[in-house]
Amino acid sequence: MNLKRSLLAIITVISLYCVFFALGQSLGEPQVQAQLELYQTNLILNSAQLQTSNSHDEIDSADINKIAQTLVGTDPYKTAENQYKKTLKIVEKSLKQLKSQAEEIISQNPETPRQLLKQNIKQSESLLDDLRLKLGIICAYQNKLDVANSYWNEVKQENKAQIVKSIWSDRNSNPSNLAQEIQEQYNGWFENTNLSQLYRINNNQIELNNVTKQQQELAKKAIYQLISLSILPIFGGIIGISLVVFLLIQLILKKEESILATNANQLWNSPWDGETIWQVLIIGFFFLSQVILPIVIGIIMGLTGFNASALDVRGTALYVLMTYLLMAVGGLTVLYLCLKPFFPLPENWFKLRNKNWYWWGIGGYLTAIPLVFLVSFLNQQIWQGKGGSNPLLLLTLESQDKFALFILFITASIAAPIFEEIMFRGFLLSSLTRYLPVSASIVVSGSIFAIAHLSLAEVIPLTTLGIILGIVYTRSRSLLASIMVHSLWNSGTLFTLFVLGSN
Repeated sequence: MNLKRSLLAIITVISLYCVFFALGQSLGEPQVQAQLELYQTNLILNSAQLQTSNSHDEIDSADINKIAQTLVGTDPYKTAENQYKKTLKIVEKSLKQLKSQAEEIISQNPETPRQLLKQNIKQSESLLDDLRLKLGIICAYQNKLDVANSYWNEVKQENKAQIVKSIWSDRNSNPSNLAQEIQEQYNGWFENTNLSQLYRINNNQIELNNVTKQQQELAKKAIYQLISLSILPIFGGIIGISLVVFLLIQLILKKEESILATNANQLWNSPWDGETIWQVLIIGFFFLSQVILPIVIGIIMGLTGFNASALDVRGTALYVLMTYLLMAVGGLTVLYLCLKPFFPLPENWFKLRNKNWYWWGIGGYLTAIPLVFLVSFLNQQIWQGKGGSNPLLLLTLESQDKFALFILFITASIAAPIFEEIMFRGFLLSSLTRYLPVSASIVVSGSIFAIAHLSLAEVIPLTTLGIILGIVYTRSRSLLASIMVHSLWNSGTLFTLFVLGSN
């Protein structure tokens, strides 16, 4: 083994250790999906308030109540209670694992820095308090005060628990002080429900009427949000399923002349061997992103005193974009240097456009909607809210700053699709066809694409998406087609997060 291969072997071991360590860490982290479901649950709670509305606005009350009934179901409060219970169990289990992990680290080496672990434990404990407070409010609203108190008694922040206890105990309180604390601590349905209860027990009809009016306005907005969130999955799913069925039937009937059979077995002429493939993949992606970039950023932070965790939403969005661009530029530089000895490249390598590439892009996206959603639903049953998620999702969910959202859109819907499609479809998939059939190359490249996102819970859904991207690329022979599918998928995710977060 020469020096070059020895270095590559060492880099490979380091990179794979970092990747599998990150995947292992994600096992104990809650998914963003659990929080997404809570955001949607809050929309349902807000929408449910319109079911008893007697308003005579431009929208007919009977019609909007029918829409609300369809969207929120017959017993929205019981549904919300069950969803909060489910999330509570997930967070309790995650916190238990974090504390167990901390104890294990302390027993092995008491001097090991544990700042990040302590921060995660503190955040989980704060989230537990928030969930118990809100779960208690939902129960109290359903006249299950004993159950509500059992949740509130477990809240560590006793002052917050005392506020809701005093309101729902039907004892007259100081409305002005409590109203301010409620408005600071809650929003949406929880804020309005607490305020309504407060003004009701204090016989303050004027303020109660104001809160009721706010509830109706918020309920209308929530219904429109739920409709917006339903349009893409329902109509896109129907079209996508129809398209999948059509393509499969056509494949059975027409075989080699079908749309799916287009370029199905056409290989790329790859002048480089597996060692070059491995160099680009390990050095240009995993080693760069998991080792080099964190070290460089750490050195810069140490020299300048810069603290990324102290940034506001806009700063964090810009930081995410800049670090991603650094990784992309570094990865593409490694790709260029590794392939430079083989210039000029054979025909069809990294080809951007081909005939009907945009139809492949649109069709690929529509078929991805039902397939990935179905796999994601089944995947949720496996992980039960564990397995981690892309931190960009949570940042988008909690950010309503338009500039920050624009920066996140550039990162997720432009930069990521371009870089990742060049690396995983344009280079990796095409290179693998030297050793594997096209179908196997699609599956292998899609699996590596999923693992590269470093979240165990997302591996199966992202592999499904990666396979669809691979099929689109191999059939269309156009990087723009797979980039289009990737961009549309990420844009749809960002839109969903924006609508949920705007509540």
